[in-house]
Amino acid sequence: MFWIVLTGILSIVFGIGLFCVRFLVAEQNRAKFYKIVALVDFGMIAAIIAGYILRRFIPAQIIMICGNICTVILSAQIICAALVIVALIVSKIYGHFQKPVIFSRSRRDMILRSAIIYPAMGLAASVYANQYERENTVDRFFDIPSKNLSPELDGLRIAQISDIHLGAYFSLERLEKLLSRIAETKPDILAITGDIFDDEDMNPTAIRLVDSFTDKFKYGIYYCHGNHEYIRGIAEIEKALKDTNIKVLINRSEKVAGNLYMIGADWIKKSPIMESDENSEEGKLFKIKKSEALNEAVEGIPENSVCVLLAHHPEFIDDGAERKFLLTLTGHTHGSQVGIFGLPLFPLFKYTRGMVENDESFGYVHSGNGSWFPFRLGCPPEIAYFTLKRKED
Repeated sequence: MFWIVLTGILSIVFGIGLFCVRFLVAEQNRAKFYKIVALVDFGMIAAIIAGYILRRFIPAQIIMICGNICTVILSAQIICAALVIVALIVSKIYGHFQKPVIFSRSRRDMILRSAIIYPAMGLAASVYANQYERENTVDRFFDIPSKNLSPELDGLRIAQISDIHLGAYFSLERLEKLLSRIAETKPDILAITGDIFDDEDMNPTAIRLVDSFTDKFKYGIYYCHGNHEYIRGIAEIEKALKDTNIKVLINRSEKVAGNLYMIGADWIKKSPIMESDENSEEGKLFKIKKSEALNEAVEGIPENSVCVLLAHHPEFIDDGAERKFLLTLTGHTHGSQVGIFGLPLFPLFKYTRGMVENDESFGYVHSGNGSWFPFRLGCPPEIAYFTLKRKED
């Protein structure tokens, strides 16, 4: 499935490159530019595929540099094509209401010269997304009201990070800086909702690094698995986690203080990567498996407890609301990594980004701290903070 999706995406990008040539290059020069674009794109596509297959044998620094270059060039083509399409639509609308313009060579030359604006803007946006926005984490703050919260827990603050994806594009040094930044704000709990330990070579050191920060938070660090932990050697990850003070919540709960419980759901095998189809056999099975996981996790929790659920897949938000959990924290989607006006440009999940409210239950889909590929535009990495507030009747 991965290779089908990757091949499809890269084929589309290649077609987009040729599309840009069609509209931005003079007819007499197009054949030459078609060849140039084809050679460059095929070379980068081959480099991306080879880098993925041979990633364990290639220094991370080389993968990072090559990956960044390929991402900038390929994404610049996509942005350029989007700008061209917008310009064509505006031109059509404008032309519909204007009288025909007599052709002139000077006007044609001016249009051709101005065509450089589109690839220049595409490149500028791509460099910004790759080099600046992807590296600049934002803080987001939310108040979560609760009628049942114990008085002594009023004001308790939870910080959430997710989808770090350790590897060529997220180093151990960057992880340490992120944890230090969170610790400086002194939240009571750090919640990590999966897809952090994503590199077999780096995972042992990363686990020790996270463990070294557990005493920086009053009630410690709580963690649940994501799908990438299962890809990157789940047995070794779990073995290493057992020797730490990280509170691993795999279909279980743990009392924090007062009447507050942290609950964790494991990643369910064969979970839908994107939005589930509730009418399909897979969708029905996913719903059953989620319910079974939570039934196991909540065993022994007293009634009227305040529950915070950690789960990687965002559709656990519905299960949290059904069970009247106060807060469900999820990740997995990366917020789509591309957004416009604060909304995800590719809402491929039932819940893709941000807060979901259902009566007195809240769910949050974290935008992620790492990347599937080194590019974020309109969707910066984030640290989400949730302050539990006692709500009087």
